[in-house]
Amino acid sequence: MPNATRAAAPSDLDPRNLARTALPAAEQVLETAKRRATERLVPDGRVDGAALEAEQTLGHGLAWLATTVEALRRTLEWTDALEAAGRLGETERLILGVVYGEYLAQIAGGIPMTQTETVRPHDLGLELEDLAPLGSDACQRLMRGGNAQAARLALAQRLHDALDAGGPDGFGDHGLDETLGMIRDQFRRFAADQVEPFAHQWHLDDQLIPISVVEAMAGLGTFGLTVPEEHGGAGLGKEAMVVVSEALSRAYIGVGSLGTRSEIAAELIRLGGTEAQKAHWLPRIASGDILPTAVFTEPNTGSDLAHLGTRAVRDGDAYAVTGNKTWITHAARTDLMTLLVRTDAGTPGYHGLSMLLAEKPRGTDDNPFPAEGMSGGEIAVLGYRGMKEYDMAFDGFRVPASALLGGIEGQGFKQLMATFESARIQTAARAVGVAQNALELGLRYAADRVQFGKPLRRFPRVASKLARMAADIAAARALTLHAAREKDGDRRCDIEAGMAKLFAARVAWACADDALQIHGGNGYALEYPISRVLCDARILNIFEGAAEIQAGVIARGLLTAGRN
Repeated sequence: MPNATRAAAPSDLDPRNLARTALPAAEQVLETAKRRATERLVPDGRVDGAALEAEQTLGHGLAWLATTVEALRRTLEWTDALEAAGRLGETERLILGVVYGEYLAQIAGGIPMTQTETVRPHDLGLELEDLAPLGSDACQRLMRGGNAQAARLALAQRLHDALDAGGPDGFGDHGLDETLGMIRDQFRRFAADQVEPFAHQWHLDDQLIPISVVEAMAGLGTFGLTVPEEHGGAGLGKEAMVVVSEALSRAYIGVGSLGTRSEIAAELIRLGGTEAQKAHWLPRIASGDILPTAVFTEPNTGSDLAHLGTRAVRDGDAYAVTGNKTWITHAARTDLMTLLVRTDAGTPGYHGLSMLLAEKPRGTDDNPFPAEGMSGGEIAVLGYRGMKEYDMAFDGFRVPASALLGGIEGQGFKQLMATFESARIQTAARAVGVAQNALELGLRYAADRVQFGKPLRRFPRVASKLARMAADIAAARALTLHAAREKDGDRRCDIEAGMAKLFAARVAWACADDALQIHGGNGYALEYPISRVLCDARILNIFEGAAEIQAGVIARGLLTAGRN
């Protein structure tokens, strides 16, 4: 096994050829793990829910292993596409080597689900002989050379060169076509001019994003990106949504998240609404004339929507809504609530749920919910402050019966599930943007801060952190864009969307944490933006399906007959 026992310099490697040989080895390990999990969790041809809950380390670990292999697959696909277009450069080659070297080593030794939880091969029922494919020359050379210090230092140098040359376009070609590249650049310019210089002060002041910024976003078409043209939108796909969400979230997650509210509401109405509801609401959402909010979560249910308790009782030509909601983002300043309620108290579980398109007046800081039958207050939070979070209470709040989404009761859960792929893809894109922000802050600080007579960037462990951050971000972006393209192709992508969200959220937190570590004590000071980015990044592992919930969903999908 020549060259497998030393740390190879970048010139010793051809990462793409090695990766093409190494990927089947990782896939073989995954197939073995999946087979072992199936034996324990799918005893009679159907997933045993009780067993999956009792064996969470096995099930969730399988999800993380599959996600890691998918990250390898999509990162290689990204570089192959660049090569075919004549755009593959040394930065992308180095990124591929670091990704493969790191993730193959994780598969062999342990995949971090969180900073304190690592799933080991034996947790997945894998024996030493099951890992034999990873002993191939290609795998070993990537683990020892692709992610060696020399490779990471070379990548970090290229990142600094790109930063000196004017910014993130040199951090690896994203593989976008000309149209998407133009869209990205337009939103980057907007974010650089109207968001980035002010975002940290909005956070420190715990201030809503100024309405002038929201109106400017509407003028750019942010809220109608994926709304069909016949309803006043741009009619673009989820890939465009990803590009825009990343560009905005790179400046500030709150701005990137404004689009999420409109995306969820428009998707609900587009897929589940009556023709009259589509004609009435979609143009107004697309133009930004109204701002929607999602009102799903309850204090005692969280992700357990089967036990949702907010009631909507039919009373003549209206529903009277009674109950409590929590963690409602941007609730006070919005005009439309997509409100999940129980319309059939006699039907337990998901089947008694319905979705209402409930109008509300815009509130103020002093009076956030100026409507009869509605009250609430702000939840003080660490980060993600630009739209604010609220508790809400309904006591006989009246909603016209015509506001029932689709006009048929009992469809609420099904309607909501239809939007989860898009919402999770969009959340993954936000996470990539936050991670990119953290990387750039870390790069700038490492270049400017001098210790022991030289910039921090000259210390190998600092440079290695930056290189790994860039590699992780590239893998997360590749996963996210792939999920978006699957969605645009009208293919089922619940697993792909879940993997993108799961992986990108972990990457955002790790990048923010590493960037703060590079800042040292200054990173802990409120005056430095990285302190905000760390707080903002932490929420990504929780909303739109907590990481644990997401891993369980992915595991169930992988173990279901016919799913890969």
